[in-house]
Amino acid sequence: MEEKKDEIIEKVTNAGSVFLGSYTTESCGDYASGTNHTLPTYGYARMYSGTNTGSFLKHITAQYITKEGLKNLGPAVMKLAECESLDAHRNAVAIRMKDIPGCPDQSIKTNLTQPVEGMSEEEKKLDFSLRAFESDKISTEQRKELEKRPIFSSANIANLVNPIIENVRKNGDKAIKELTEKFDGVKLDSVIIQGPFTETPAELSKETVEAIDLAFDNLVKFHKAQLEPKPLHVETTPGVNCSRYVRSIEKVGLYVPGGTAVLPSTTMHLGVPALVAGCSEIILATPPRKDGSIVPEVLYVAKKINAKMIVKAGGAQAIAAMAYGTESVPKVDKICGPGNQFVTAAKMFVQNDHSALVSIDMPAGPSEVLVIADGNAKPEYVAADLLSQAEHGKDSQSVLVTIDLNDDQFKAIENEVKRQGWNLPRANIAKYSIGNSFALRVKTLDEALAFSNAYAPEHLIINVADMEEKKDEIIEKVTNAGSVFLGSYTTESCGDYASGTNHTLPTYGYARMYSGTNTGSFLKHITAQYITKEGLKNLGPAVMKLAECESLDAHRNAVAIRMKDIQN
Repeated sequence: MEEKKDEIIEKVTNAGSVFLGSYTTESCGDYASGTNHTLPTYGYARMYSGTNTGSFLKHITAQYITKEGLKNLGPAVMKLAECESLDAHRNAVAIRMKDIPGCPDQSIKTNLTQPVEGMSEEEKKLDFSLRAFESDKISTEQRKELEKRPIFSSANIANLVNPIIENVRKNGDKAIKELTEKFDGVKLDSVIIQGPFTETPAELSKETVEAIDLAFDNLVKFHKAQLEPKPLHVETTPGVNCSRYVRSIEKVGLYVPGGTAVLPSTTMHLGVPALVAGCSEIILATPPRKDGSIVPEVLYVAKKINAKMIVKAGGAQAIAAMAYGTESVPKVDKICGPGNQFVTAAKMFVQNDHSALVSIDMPAGPSEVLVIADGNAKPEYVAADLLSQAEHGKDSQSVLVTIDLNDDQFKAIENEVKRQGWNLPRANIAKYSIGNSFALRVKTLDEALAFSNAYAPEHLIINVADMEEKKDEIIEKVTNAGSVFLGSYTTESCGDYASGTNHTLPTYGYARMYSGTNTGSFLKHITAQYITKEGLKNLGPAVMKLAECESLDAHRNAVAIRMKDIQN
């Protein structure tokens, strides 16, 4: 074993902890060697690590983009936003680029009509006004209410989702075809498109391919940097050698919302970390178009991430197919990706079903942004950033926290939200989001950051004076956020598409305890230990005493039997 242990451990891909050699009894790991004994059981070692320091940590990504950076990145971001028909995302970049010398003029996407036909009286009252609160005039209870998200009934959703999951589990491909016809109006001949995907779809323009390539390359750079360079080795006691090894989660399912939407960005932001992590099977699932095909942008990204297949389904039925497997769809070990409340309910259900034996990335809720702005921030930029989240859906949250603004300065931002908002093609969605969100007026940056940390936003934009000098000091004060965007030119749209950070982030306050998707989302750790005779001699008495304390005699005996041979 002394000579072969490194060769042997390299062949172990699924285990909680490994014990190598004659004197390395599991009792030592249970008590005193230094590795953790809280380990995945029931086959979950395929996708979970044992408890470790990282179990109590989370990651927050951040970016700071200069004028030069936005000049280099902006065209690709705008092109990808156009692909996804997210005009406010595009505008948030275009508005800034027009202020940068040397940038070509960028048109702002608008819809100059303001349709009112068919609107209810309540809808007509929604005019992009900001619900404003002053921090020194609200009670502690009111502040806590602002920190909460709108609540939706998960019980009702579960009652709709659970029968769908059961149908797919029992009836496989047949159920997927029936449900896709029912919910998407699409008749499928086959529920999958089999890879490998080797061609670049002819429908794609040169500009779109170049934009995807730039975003892909930046994502690869950032996610490769997250890889651990080598195994961890620590001699905790003389003769007690503890190690930790990284292994890929072998089979992963990536859910990409879609149907009428085109989402190459989400396909990349899920697929790149899975590719970098070395997952052996990457399965995509996304709703088909009305003709049963998959949009060319997603097909192109599927090629770049070496996807094994694409499942032509959305919603709970897609999650169930990947969790349990069907005749055509292989069962996966982990499911990642955003979705609506039905997708989230399905992910939570299968994660808690031992017969599925699958893990998920995180719970998900509606998109959200919190923007912190002082008097130095251009109202035009602040409004564009609020609207770029508001256009996602009526239940999105776009929260503004202003620092020591007078009434005229605050009104200037509100007027910009109204001007830009009414001119958006998705104005009738964005106005609901703005109407359901709020603005909080505070006196200091520290007060703004304290509220943000309590709110725990998916996206946090900080647009204040002297950012170049203060950015490191500011980011140190951020404890709860999915991703942070620092400075006037660091629009959240860049992170959504092409800067390199990941846009699949915790929402609904889950940034308190979850990281966004990263390379580690597709990896697990296996601990190992190799104990020599000397090591067991040093460690054994403590292990036996602790086993006695817990009345676990067989644990004690596993050490005592070996100690007897050492002492003879």
